[in-house]
Amino acid sequence: MRRELRIRWRSSTSKFVVAFFAALYCCSCSARTNVKDDGALYLSPMIRDGRIDEARAACKVRLDNSTAAAVDSCAGYLTVDEALLSNLFFWFFPATNGSSGAPVVLWLQGGPGASSLFSVFNEHGPFTVDAAGVLQTRRHAWTSTHSVLYVDNPVGVGYSFTADDAGYSSNQTDVARNLYAALVQFFTLYPEYRQNEFYAAGESYAGKYVPAVSYAIHQNNPGAQVKINLKGLAIGNGLIDPINQMVYSEFLYQNGLIDEDGKRLFKVQEDLARDRIANQDYRAAYAAMTRMMITTPSLYSELTDMQNIYNVVWNRNPIPFEGGNWDRYVQGPVARAALHVGRRQWSSVDTVYERMKYDIPMSVAPWLAELLEDGRYRVLLYSGQLDAIVPYRGTVNVARALRWTGAERFGNATRTTWYLVAKVAGYATTYGPLTELLVRNAGHMVPYDQPAWAHDMINRFTSGKPFD
Repeated sequence: MRRELRIRWRSSTSKFVVAFFAALYCCSCSARTNVKDDGALYLSPMIRDGRIDEARAACKVRLDNSTAAAVDSCAGYLTVDEALLSNLFFWFFPATNGSSGAPVVLWLQGGPGASSLFSVFNEHGPFTVDAAGVLQTRRHAWTSTHSVLYVDNPVGVGYSFTADDAGYSSNQTDVARNLYAALVQFFTLYPEYRQNEFYAAGESYAGKYVPAVSYAIHQNNPGAQVKINLKGLAIGNGLIDPINQMVYSEFLYQNGLIDEDGKRLFKVQEDLARDRIANQDYRAAYAAMTRMMITTPSLYSELTDMQNIYNVVWNRNPIPFEGGNWDRYVQGPVARAALHVGRRQWSSVDTVYERMKYDIPMSVAPWLAELLEDGRYRVLLYSGQLDAIVPYRGTVNVARALRWTGAERFGNATRTTWYLVAKVAGYATTYGPLTELLVRNAGHMVPYDQPAWAHDMINRFTSGKPFD
């Protein structure tokens, strides 16, 4: 029997929003002096004191490249736990089409431990970085039709940081609490966006983060002073409900990457991982899961001699966007000055991953099901056809296993073909608020592999246009 993840919010949660700023700043001012000389921009004190115009002026991003200078954006730090000096870094891009009513999209990268700035430069932000380290305009930027808020999440990822080890997240409740605290401050800083439709989106391990923060919004909105106009969730190649997503044996076999013996070996590991999850032995489940695709060597690399797990047509590392120009650029002096990070260090994946690794086998499906059951939120689960680490069939399993009143009718829904400019972009199954979507010829990072289709996808989803 699947274990349903039970979330216990702190006893003060129901009063969280009303007392948010008082709680956030209840510690002595001396706590803030530890970071005040690092040159970074901390917006929370200005937000707390009502110095909104000052904060908005301070966080403006000014890049010397003429291409980038034409794009309006702001960046800085939002303090989410004053006692632990925990801060989330964000970079916000208002929609470049000039629409004040454009949907607001929160974008979260996966990992656990990957920076959302990866997506700014490699997937759907307004820029790319060329071989000379110069910013160039992206043709299919989501920021052209949406106002996009990129957050380095959880605390400790990218430019986000904490001064205390207790500030690192170890589960999705921690993640959601910090993200929600940041969002309340963001919409206090930019109240004109509160009425806009809001969507939480992300890929990979953000398959956990997106339902977590959405559920936090859902729980807190009724009593909130700052209400967030949540309308939906979009999850790409997301790890959501691992017990239903371990389909490596069949996926790799059907793609010809392993033979019958290899399929049997993978099946043994899958069964072991499922058994450990069912018994809530998450340490053992983590070991069984990572042995298949993550460890060095992994069962995947041993049986296929393939090193890359993000797209079955890519062989060895580095993958096209790793070891490239974007991470050097974002850590360089020009970007650091423009993004107001001062002397804060760019953080690697390792610390955050170690803190969250036993969260990996756990499920957030009950949250997702409750959001669907509510009926006010649309959910898009999209998957690249060629992804090896979170295969498409696993996403189908998640969608069909969700326990809500529309489950049976979703399972019987007719699949449609999604076209863009007379080309087949993918296939969709929709019933009510839930859509499951396959994107052709794409791997784990759909917007990287198929930028035009991904842009059409997010436009259709947020506008309510069907995939046909």
